[in-house]
Amino acid sequence: MPAEDIHFLQNAVAIPLVPQSEFQRVTSLVKDTVTRLSLIADMNRVNVLSVVKRAGSGHLGSSLSAMDIVTWLYYHEMNTVQVGIESPDRDIYFSSKGHDVPGQYAVLYSLGIVARELLLKLRRLGGLEGHPDVGTPGIESNSGSLGMGISKGKGMAWAKTHQKFGGRVFVLIGDGELQEGQNYEAFQSAAHQKIGNLIVIVDHNKVQSDKQVSEMLSIGDLDRKFEAFGWHVARCDGHDFHALEQVFAEFRTIVDRPKILIADTIKGRGVSFMEHPFALAHNNNLYPWHAGAPDDEAYQAAQREIMLRLDQSLADLGLDPLATEDITPEKANPSGVTPEYVVHAYGDRLAELGAKHKNLVVLDADLAADCRLRNFERAFPDRFIENGIAEQDMVSMACGLASQGMLPVVNSFASFLISRANEQIYNSASEHRKIIYGCNFGGLIPAGPGKSHQSLRDISLLGALPNMTILQPCNREETRQVVDYCVETATESCTIRLVIGPSPRTIALPDGYKLTPGRGCTLRDGADALLFAYGPVMLDVALTSSEILSEKSYGVKVVNMPWLNRIDDEWLTDLVQPYKAIFVLEDHAPVGGLADFLLGALSRLRLLDGRFVDRFAVEGYPAFGTPPEVLKYHRLDGHSLAERIWATRS
Repeated sequence: MPAEDIHFLQNAVAIPLVPQSEFQRVTSLVKDTVTRLSLIADMNRVNVLSVVKRAGSGHLGSSLSAMDIVTWLYYHEMNTVQVGIESPDRDIYFSSKGHDVPGQYAVLYSLGIVARELLLKLRRLGGLEGHPDVGTPGIESNSGSLGMGISKGKGMAWAKTHQKFGGRVFVLIGDGELQEGQNYEAFQSAAHQKIGNLIVIVDHNKVQSDKQVSEMLSIGDLDRKFEAFGWHVARCDGHDFHALEQVFAEFRTIVDRPKILIADTIKGRGVSFMEHPFALAHNNNLYPWHAGAPDDEAYQAAQREIMLRLDQSLADLGLDPLATEDITPEKANPSGVTPEYVVHAYGDRLAELGAKHKNLVVLDADLAADCRLRNFERAFPDRFIENGIAEQDMVSMACGLASQGMLPVVNSFASFLISRANEQIYNSASEHRKIIYGCNFGGLIPAGPGKSHQSLRDISLLGALPNMTILQPCNREETRQVVDYCVETATESCTIRLVIGPSPRTIALPDGYKLTPGRGCTLRDGADALLFAYGPVMLDVALTSSEILSEKSYGVKVVNMPWLNRIDDEWLTDLVQPYKAIFVLEDHAPVGGLADFLLGALSRLRLLDGRFVDRFAVEGYPAFGTPPEVLKYHRLDGHSLAERIWATRS
């Protein structure tokens, strides 16, 4: 399943949770350190599987690969892990990659730092975010956008030394994350600044989202690379507690420079069929357990394997089997509608156009599965460029490709591509190079992964460019037309903003609909107010609100406006003439979205006199949780929007 979709699986099976009392029992009765920590790590694996299964999404592979390291740090290495301790001399740990946070949550729960009720609300409103956030007890740094962790850790460690505080700073990074350039700025400056209380651990599991690191973008000889920067380097099996003990004992003797441990790990460690050598070999060399929740059969098999291993180990020690408690599965999605995915249509159409346009080249940043680029990759491997997790490099390379007559299509999640590479996008646009930006995961939904992934700034970041057209399609047919326009008609750069998850409903366009620059189309008529929206999520909200208000004899005309920064003056003038109340529903922050462009046009055309214009947007930082939870929280669900529109009547 796509890595960041929110899927509501049937979850018909019992879901066990290892309670904190069992961790306390093992901690008190098992005296040998390695045996004790091996048991605790597997008990945490049980809980990781359970909470991800219950949530319907999450990252298993990374959580399992890092589990032994995180267990070692919290249970043996760090000096303070008790609840409520805020000593300036405490050790600090955080994950830079963030995908492994379900594993960290499990460890924090086992220690009593994260409450049971929070753990059971993984990726739910009021619970635990899909990526680390400092609002959660025990979490020291927000992450999810890769490559920032070493720099943050360096700042924490420098501040400790400057203020004469004790304690070390441990930062876990992914091996694929080492493709981000900011890491190398941090490597050289940390060594130059002799930050001896900084320890970086590479979870070197050799697999990225679904392909091996060496296949995506080789990171080379890490030992020699880090030594060349001036770091003290060690390497060991990241699942061997004896080896971890030796490395960290060695690190305590090195005080004049930063340290880095290359921990050789196995993605999916602890579940045989999720471990990457097996999983790759049995899935066409693609790793299937990076994200998403296992189905019932896979979940039961994984839990059975770990529980048998745990109970055998406990029996060998003369201890009772592991006691678990059942946690109630969440109900399946009650909707009987089979949703569509606009991103599927995007990938399909790119592959079709690749046969027609020999200069079309597709670039990816380790998100080819999510962005639905595999069909193009398979059909035209010589025109598919995998740049790895390096958005800035990817955009500037695209600029070079465009300068030589190629038509590059650059792909990533919108929050990473548009913000991280914004200067490179600006520079390329200033050269008048035509580049198409495929921006997946645009907008508020799905919201489970949290604010690092919810892109609500991208329209404003791109809208100031004079030669950048931004579009967001609402269904499969409009997506095909948008891709066609960007590839075959547009003379300037284009951004295609795409919702990654399933559409709440299939948006029905008018018969014979043809995408026309600067013009939208009416999806539902109404005589009392005009409501603009875009994209499948917010158009569903707009249509629902219009349907509700029609029951009060208040007619709201719903207009799909896929052109987010281009407006046809004649069309807009004719459209607004009958209406005194105009509303814009944004899948964006209040600033710099469609509403601002419409207001500018209405003002320029002298169409504001006697009219009331209001916008409904995502205020503040976005909430996380299920789509219904988050839309309701922001008062952007159909019922809330109907109430807000109704309240504006004079």
